Amino acid sequence: MLDPLDPPSLGQPLIISAALTGSRPTKAQNPNLPVTEEEIAAAAVEAAAAGAAIVHLHMRDDQEKVTCDPNRYAKTRDLIRAEGCDVVINMSTGGGAGQTTDEQRAEPVTLSPEIASFDCGSLNFGAGVFVNAPGFLSKLAASMIEFGVRPEIECFEPGHVANGLRFIHDNAIEPPYWFQMVLGVRGGSPGTIQQLIHMVQMLPPGALWSACGIGRAQLPIGVAAMTMGGHVRTGLEDNLYYHKGELATSNAQLVARLARIAGELGRPVATPGQAREMLGIPALV
Repeated sequence: MLDPLDPPSLGQPLIISAALTGSRPTKAQNPNLPVTEEEIAAAAVEAAAAGAAIVHLHMRDDQEKVTCDPNRYAKTRDLIRAEGCDVVINMSTGGGAGQTTDEQRAEPVTLSPEIASFDCGSLNFGAGVFVNAPGFLSKLAASMIEFGVRPEIECFEPGHVANGLRFIHDNAIEPPYWFQMVLGVRGGSPGTIQQLIHMVQMLPPGALWSACGIGRAQLPIGVAAMTMGGHVRTGLEDNLYYHKGELATSNAQLVARLARIAGELGRPVATPGQAREMLGIPALV
């Protein structure tokens, strides 16, 4: 198992992921939240320029409600690439935690994105329930292998890590393994460093991992992950604020803060090309 208290050299490149929109935040909460395909693509390009190697995409419909419409995902991807931006694209299959069907959630995978989220278990999610039944996850894992997609094994609590290890044991997820620890969701593990250490200690040797904290846990969890030799996610999906009472102006602002801190820690920020090499993703052609 990994020892997060004895991390590898802190000189290794740091992968920063930017979760741009999410399924629940609204423009009423922060007017800088991108919701249209054009806004999301522009935010992705800006986040990449600030240091993000990966952008995590959710789509919204014309009423700003979450949608898994593959046409919207494809349009956003094409707009990003049309700007000459080579950022790694990670498409969500979360579907808004109960707001879409399992069939709809799996549709973005058919676009063969470089990465797609693989929410590795069910949990209470705020006032609702986020269901990821074993049968759904088995089909989703098989679909990701079929379409050449790297799963981002999202874990909201330790049981999800254990589920991910079972899929790995059964060869349903292929290496290299990319885990995302999501801490601070109401119903999941709290956004504390103790919880992050516990979950990272469960990982198999050689696994790559990243972490994000929800709300006020975003920055502390991100800095902890960087010092532990892991990688980090930030963005308006997880936190609409830059400081307490001060709304973030953009996803790029949140990315730039982590890039600055990474420099102080001696962690060079990974380029999209370096992230692809680390995650076993083919280079763009």
